[in-house]
Formats: sequence, structure tokens, C-alpha cells
Amino acid sequence: MSFYRDFNDKTAIAAWNTAERKPFETITVNRLSPTIGAEISGVDLSKEIPAAQFDEIRRALDENLAVIFRDQTISRDDQKRLGLRFGTLHRHELAASKVVAGAHYDPEFLSWRTGKDSRFTAGDGWHPDVSCDPSPIFVSLLHVTKTPPLGGDTAFANMYLAYDSLSEPFKLLLDGLTAIHDGAEGWNGYGAQPEPGKTFPASEHPVVATHPRTGRKFLYVNQSFTTHIVQLTRPESDAVLNLLFSHVEKQLAFQTRIHWTPNALLLWDNWATQHHAVWDYYPEERWGDRVSVVTGNSPRA
Repeated sequence: MSFYRDFNDKTAIAAWNTAERKPFETITVNRLSPTIGAEISGVDLSKEIPAAQFDEIRRALDENLAVIFRDQTISRDDQKRLGLRFGTLHRHELAASKVVAGAHYDPEFLSWRTGKDSRFTAGDGWHPDVSCDPSPIFVSLLHVTKTPPLGGDTAFANMYLAYDSLSEPFKLLLDGLTAIHDGAEGWNGYGAQPEPGKTFPASEHPVVATHPRTGRKFLYVNQSFTTHIVQLTRPESDAVLNLLFSHVEKQLAFQTRIHWTPNALLLWDNWATQHHAVWDYYPEERWGDRVSVVTGNSPRA
């Protein structure tokens, strides 16, 4: 085992796994891995959630970053109602979702259908959603309405641990740097086009940000949207970003795969995680509807 792995990763994981977690009183939370992901039961999302129970759902999300509710029979209105408990609903720039949703198009939903005629699937690379926005999505709620008989998991990575596991000298280099996140970088590969008269958003965010709810630092660059680090030369920026992208992708100890079942809703912290839709079910189909939440704030160093 290398010194890098032995020293930094073990220390970061140990700190995460030994952190004190209070018991829950109104919900049951079963963790899916030691470092990220949980399953919540004891909640009926088709009904208004009591304040005390919602507070515990928020705490479970803060602690586990991605949580799934299974066996939920919910409508699109139910999904939006839960999203509104977290903040203002996001409106996505991708006009392609209008075609997918057809007559049911709602600008506060992002919908897609992946099947045997698809050239790609949404989210098939490590990323947080729309980090290119000035106020990126803070929380997302995904309802997969058609699942393949096998496969189609969503993988998640813990960006607190991605930062914590770096060496102290490298953290000193990254702290204070900013990077450009460009929507064209993320969506041109899908053949997507912005609305007529508009351009895809591009924003500058800190490479290392501090989470407003937990006060913890997390890594905020990703291979899908981040183009370069502002304060570095292009070769320096490419070298640093490629190292960080690889760091996120290869560290299985920071990741989990969430398996979809019918009538499940997935809720995740879009700032402190990255996710990857696993397209291993071709030629079967997978359909989904996502509602997301913005707070009007952007990641801060």
C-alpha cells in the first residue's frame, strides 16, 4: 500500500466513520455504505410531512448525502411539494426535456427516456448537476418511472472525503483557487442547444467550497463542466484538474451505487456529492423525472 493511500485516505475515512450520529425518532435510516448513501423508511411522501420528520430527513441527508425512499406511490405534484420544502424549484436550460415530457412539460421538471435508440444517457459521467449555474442546484429529487429489469444504478461520490483525503500541501495549493464551470462543456456532447436567443451559463466557483449547512469543506470541480482554474496557467490547470478528476473517479471507498426499485425517490445533496448514471442496461429502457432546488446562493470558499 502506498504512503498516499495509507496516510490520507485512512485518516479521512476514519474521521468520517467515527463521527457521532444521533439516533432518529420519526424515521428509520439504514446506511448503504460506510461513507455515503442511506435508505429512509417510515415516511409517506404522498402526504404532507410533519415538521419534526422533515427536520430528521434533512439531518439524514446532511449525514449521508444521498438518501432513497422506496415503495412510494407519488404524483408529480407530490414530488414538487417535497422539493419546495427545501427551497425554490430550479428550471433547467435543456430544452430537450420538453420533447421527452411532451404535453406534460413542466419547466420545473427535467425528464428523460433512455432506450435502445438512445445515443447517450443523461448523466453518464461524474458530475454535480449544472455546476455552471451562478446558483447551482443545491438538492435534487429524482423519481425513476421506468426501470430496466437489471442494472441502471446511480453511483455517488462523497466530495467531503475527496477533499479531506488530499495531502495538506495540496490542500494549501487548492484553497483560494477558483475555476470556470461552463454549460457548453457539459451539454454540447449531448447535442443539446440553449433556448433561442440564450447561451449556456458559465460561472466561476471556488475549487474548494464550504458547505453552508455543515461548515465542512468539499471539492467542487468536475469533469463534466469544469474547464480551467483561473489562477493557473493552462498546463498547470489541466494537470491539477486531471489529478482531481481521477481522484474522484478511482476512490471506490468514497462511493456507493444506489439500486433502483419501482416507486423509489432519490434525494441528494448536489453540492457535496458527484453522481454517475450507470448505463449498463442497453437495450432496456430507463425513464426519469427530476425536480431540483436552488437557494439563490453559490458555493463559497
